[in-house]
Amino acid sequence: MKSSPVSVFSCIILIILISFFCAASADSHDDFLQCLFQQSSNSTSIIFTQNDTSYFPVLNFSIQNPRFSSPSTPKPVAIITPLNASHVQATIYCSKKYGFQIRVRSGGHDYEGLSYVSDLPFVLIDLVNLRSVNVDLEGKSAWVEAGATIGEVYYNIAQKSQTLGFPSAIAHTVGVGGLFSGGGYGAMLRKNLEQNVTKLVHRWQFVANKFDDDLFILVRLQAAFSTNGDGNNNRTIQASFISLFLGGVDRLLPLMNKSFPELGMVREDCTEMSWIESVIYFAGFPSGVSREVLLDRTTQIKVPVKAKSDYVKVPVPVNGLEGIWERLFEEDVGRALMQMTPYGGRMNEIPEWETPFPHRAGNIYKILYVVAVEEGNGTESVHINWIRRLYSYMTPFVSKNPREAYLNYRDLDIGRNNNNGTTSNAQASIWGFKYFKSNFNRLVRVKTIVDPDNFFRNEQSIPCLPPL
Repeated sequence: MKSSPVSVFSCIILIILISFFCAASADSHDDFLQCLFQQSSNSTSIIFTQNDTSYFPVLNFSIQNPRFSSPSTPKPVAIITPLNASHVQATIYCSKKYGFQIRVRSGGHDYEGLSYVSDLPFVLIDLVNLRSVNVDLEGKSAWVEAGATIGEVYYNIAQKSQTLGFPSAIAHTVGVGGLFSGGGYGAMLRKNLEQNVTKLVHRWQFVANKFDDDLFILVRLQAAFSTNGDGNNNRTIQASFISLFLGGVDRLLPLMNKSFPELGMVREDCTEMSWIESVIYFAGFPSGVSREVLLDRTTQIKVPVKAKSDYVKVPVPVNGLEGIWERLFEEDVGRALMQMTPYGGRMNEIPEWETPFPHRAGNIYKILYVVAVEEGNGTESVHINWIRRLYSYMTPFVSKNPREAYLNYRDLDIGRNNNNGTTSNAQASIWGFKYFKSNFNRLVRVKTIVDPDNFFRNEQSIPCLPPL
């Protein structure tokens, strides 16, 4: 069929526009790079573009969630691995001048990939070279650059002292930049199956935030197989009570017998070790491994996942727990888990308005929901829908007004900003109050003063107040 003059004309206009925008984009990219070369010395060794053979190895090295490493995932126009503060300043200056967003990556553990993905053209600042750790024994403190991993922090503390330690993440490759700014926290392994799981988890809720300040016990729940007398495998729930006690076993046993006798802990369940040995153990390494393993920033197994979080202020009743078991049975064994991390202790002593992290007194424990998401076989939406249904089921049992969430378990389901940078406070408060409660309003005021143009933004960044 012969095309009309109007349709032909429209196609020509479209082609011209596409060509124009492609050329403009290429020009901006080249101008940005030229700007960076002019603004910073010795910059050639720290800039990686898609024309460089090292670009994808550098990009993928710290992508911890493979959900965001597919070919369709937006990629940065350039990766900058600064060696000093001036390189960071130059990158920010040039990015702002030529209209590129910025993403800053420390360890790359953001569950939604926001430290290395953007829907808008962006530049990635990877802090891998800014990771010095200086320990002050006299002041019992440390100066840590944002690119360090928590494993590097642990290692440097242990190198300087046999008695000092630091409570933080179990995964040693987590970057301190994101961990600390999000309100990071720290942790005998005993597993229980079948009929006593419900009783134990129900009882644990009543004592979790009342344990001795030196005792920490979290619960990890997932579906498992058990073998009956006929040799058949049955689906059941496995509860792992993962614990750390800052003291000897002779002091621990009386404490456990008094506060949580239902667990049935005995001396043989315990292993005494130094603090740094416990760090290596919880990181998943076998006994006897050298502490140098904590300096390895490589994650051995990377699984694509979707995560969500909750806070619990009143113990979930028995029938509520049984409903959780039913939903865990819906997923394949080994694919999904729930982790219950107790609060109390020092967390209760700090007022919720003293730092941006507000989840303090009144919380018994925090929940992490995680499901592995296979890519490329059409089942990704099935597993994501499953975790959303579980989250919906938990509504009556968790915090309300707001339904609180943990920033380091990033979840874009609870709300997101507009890409154009003009998100209203009302829209942003939908997710903002979940993460920060009433501290969100104070953060908005600070953001307006520090970054009035809202240049530093992402899908869940603090917005600015509108101009007066």
